Amino acid sequence: MGTDVRVGVIDSGCTPEQASALLGARRFWLEDGQLREGDMLPDQLGHGSAVLAGLQREAGPVPVLLAQVFGAQASTSALQVAAALLWLVEAGVTLVNLSLGLQQDRPVLHQACAEALAAGVLLCASSPAQGGPVYPASYPGVIRVTGDARCAPGQWSWLGTRQADFGGYVGAGGRAGASLGCAALSGRIAALLRDEPGMGHQQVHDWLRHHAAFTGPERRGAGHG
Repeated sequence: MGTDVRVGVIDSGCTPEQASALLGARRFWLEDGQLREGDMLPDQLGHGSAVLAGLQREAGPVPVLLAQVFGAQASTSALQVAAALLWLVEAGVTLVNLSLGLQQDRPVLHQACAEALAAGVLLCASSPAQGGPVYPASYPGVIRVTGDARCAPGQWSWLGTRQADFGGYVGAGGRAGASLGCAALSGRIAALLRDEPGMGHQQVHDWLRHHAAFTGPERRGAGHG
C-alpha cells in the first residue's frame, strides 16, 4: 500500500550515495539569462544532502526525485525553482519539499505553485522564524514550516503564526533550522501518505495539527507573555 507516493525535493543536489537511490534527478540553471536543464551535478553546498537525509529519516522507504537549483552558491532564481517544480509535477510526485525561500514574489513561481496545488500536489516550504515573508512559503495553500528546537525526532509543533504553520525537528546543532525542520515534516507527511493513501491537503493539515507534540510558538527566555 502507498506505492504511489513519490516525493520531490528542490535543493542543491545530494551525495553520490544518495543519488544512486533516487528515482530521478534533473539540474536547472541559468546561462546568459536563459533557463537550461541537464544532468545533476554533485552537491557543492551540502545543503541538499542534509535536507534529503533529514527527510528520508522521517519518511522511511519512499521514492524520491531531486531537482537541483543551487550550484556553488546559495542563490537561485524563481525561474529555476518554477521549472524544477513543474518537472516534478509532470513526474507524478505527491509531495514537494522546498527548503528554500526567495525574498521576491515572482509571477512565474506563483503560477507554478498554483498549478502544482491544482494538480493535488502538497507543497512544504521553509519559512524563517523571524523576518519578512519568503516565497514560495507565503503563497496560499503552501504548508509553511520552520525549525523548532523543542521537537525530538518524529515530533512537530503546530505554530499557527504569521511566520509558519508548523515547526519541525532540526537535529543537533540547530543549523539551517527552517530548512531541516521543513525536511523533517515533509518526511513525516510522506510516511503518512504512504500509510493513508488518498488523504487530501486539508486532511493532512488537520491530522498534523491534531497530532502535534507542541502548540504555539517557542518561548525564548523570559519573554513577554
